Amino acid sequence: MIKLRHLAAASAVVLSLAVAVPPASAQWIVYDPTNFSQNVLTAARELQQINNQIQMLTNQATSLVNQARNLANLPMSTLTQLQSSIAQTQSLLGQAQNIAFNVQRIEQAYSTSYGSAAGTGSTTTMVANAQQRWQNSVAAFEDSLKVQAGVVGNIPTNSSAMTSLVTASQSATGALQAAQAGNQLLALQSQQLSDVVAVLSAKGRADALEQARVAATEAQGQQNYKTFSTRSGYQPGNVTMFSGN
Repeated sequence: MIKLRHLAAASAVVLSLAVAVPPASAQWIVYDPTNFSQNVLTAARELQQINNQIQMLTNQATSLVNQARNLANLPMSTLTQLQSSIAQTQSLLGQAQNIAFNVQRIEQAYSTSYGSAAGTGSTTTMVANAQQRWQNSVAAFEDSLKVQAGVVGNIPTNSSAMTSLVTASQSATGALQAAQAGNQLLALQSQQLSDVVAVLSAKGRADALEQARVAATEAQGQQNYKTFSTRSGYQPGNVTMFSGN
């Protein structure tokens, strides 16, 4: 009986202890260094991926902005000015008097008034041709002066256009604007070269017509002397130019 009472008392104590002591998980937090480091590493990798995506989107946005700049048109054009200057020079060349800048017209004029034609025909015809040649030379020099004046008048316009284009090229926001400014500068240079060609052509025309006139005059003089020297009935003698009174 005593043993049974002791056994019952011991069982009661064990039972009371089992009820009074809470589970271990409710009293202690278990720390796993390996698991913690792995979690931190995973979070860092995810953050890096996010940063990479943000940088990629930023690069794409920058690329789109640069493409927009490269495709932007130059906000100015000197084409109208250049065309106006060229048209003015062409108009002056087209106003060439008597003998135009035309191959057929030049061939026709030389066949009737210059070269061997200068010493043919009657005296009246030769005098008329000589007068025509003189008028051609005078008109050609006048035309040359007009062309030179027109080209000089283009200088301020060309200077203004060049300044604007250089400024636009230096401040270009993209490749297209810079290329367009460069193309317009080349067009301006071509227009200036065409003005130089026009001046040289007009001056060369005047010089050529004057040289042809001199050569034709010499040919006509030779023919006149030949006609005069072979004329019958001529008697040389003294001629009194002025009277003594």
